[in-house]
Amino acid sequence: MTALLTFTVLALVAIAIWQMTKIFQLSQLKTEHTEVANDNDNKTNGYLLFAFLIFIYGITIFSFAKYSKMLLPEAASEHGGEYDQLMWVSFAIIFFVQTITQALLHYFGYKYRGQEGKKALFYADNDRLEFIWTIIPVIVLAGLILWGLYTWTTIMDVNDEDDPIVIELYAQQFNWTARYAGEDNVLGDANVRLIDINKANVLGIDEADPNGGDDVIVKELHLPVGRKVNFKMRSQDVLHSAYMPHFRAQMNCVPGMITQFSFTPTVTTEEMRRNPDVVDKVKRTNALRAERAAEGLPNSDPWEFDYILLCNKICGKSHYNMQMKIIVETEEEFNKWMAEQKTFKENMTPAE
Repeated sequence: MTALLTFTVLALVAIAIWQMTKIFQLSQLKTEHTEVANDNDNKTNGYLLFAFLIFIYGITIFSFAKYSKMLLPEAASEHGGEYDQLMWVSFAIIFFVQTITQALLHYFGYKYRGQEGKKALFYADNDRLEFIWTIIPVIVLAGLILWGLYTWTTIMDVNDEDDPIVIELYAQQFNWTARYAGEDNVLGDANVRLIDINKANVLGIDEADPNGGDDVIVKELHLPVGRKVNFKMRSQDVLHSAYMPHFRAQMNCVPGMITQFSFTPTVTTEEMRRNPDVVDKVKRTNALRAERAAEGLPNSDPWEFDYILLCNKICGKSHYNMQMKIIVETEEEFNKWMAEQKTFKENMTPAE
């Protein structure tokens, strides 16, 4: 609110100054007023073009220097490295083209500014130039698109090779539930119409399906490092999106259908906590939280890094709070944790 009021006041002050300037100009009887730009106007505009060019380059460099620390750390999945490489190559091409084209645009705006007595020379068309500035973007964009399609096809290779773990991510306003396929590694059939809260069947698992008895339902996602995971995703109510930023993974959860995504975690939670970028982020975050604690404000407890599952679709008023903790651990730690969990059959409440 303070920022909005400050912006409003500055805008009103700017308008007032502008109006006063117009009044001052009108009061000068000897001033010549014309809507046609003269040589001085064009020269001034040319210098302003150069000033704006320096500004946009400066703000770009400043943004990278200042806010690069806000970027995600290294990818924690097998496909994440190629995903990041594609993004950085795209960034490099965009900024290279932007740098060249903006420099030429502003330079030519100054060099070929209007001058009295000089007539502009123009070409109605130039087939060679049009071919060049058409074919180069076509080739570059086609290359990026083909690379992107290849990368996407590789990432979306959801299959049963490499002995993957099968996990369902169940979305509902405003929380996540995970269901492991159990010892048989096959998820039992489920339907929202079969949800029975009185019998603790919160996901609508078909009790008649023998594959569902050993399924494990949890509120905290554990993944073994180096083991492929096939995710099956459902939504109970509205469109959600399962977003796991550190694994460079995202897939919509659509009511009435099952969507899929697959990846292999490569960095455990403990290893990521020792990553220099993560250590620096935790330090900066906890410094801010310490300031809040000193002022007696909420959300001031010390923070520790964890992987997280978020909803990346605005699904309602508590969308911001729809998240689940993800723990990536060794195979031995994962097996120990799984052995401690109760199956769906064990958790079922007998009908009265």
